[in-house]
Amino acid sequence: MSIKVLYFARYREALGLGEEVVEGEFVNVDALRLHLLAGGARAVLAERNLMCARNEELCTLHEPLTGGDEVAFFPTVTGG
Repeated sequence: MSIKVLYFARYREALGLGEEVVEGEFVNVDALRLHLLAGGARAVLAERNLMCARNEELCTLHEPLTGGDEVAFFPTVTGG
């Protein structure tokens, strides 16, 4: 299955990459995240407070995936 992965804010800056397409079988967003982490260059995805969205809706890492989904990763946002 193909999953379009988007990176926002400082994740985009740290990776030097705004988006990519990943091929593989991923049960959920966390399986995709772990796959990306295994590549070594995406250490920002190991953060505890990581936020994610599937098809433009906020979700948890346990959100199931299907082919053609779009997954976005971004850091938590705080205001003051």
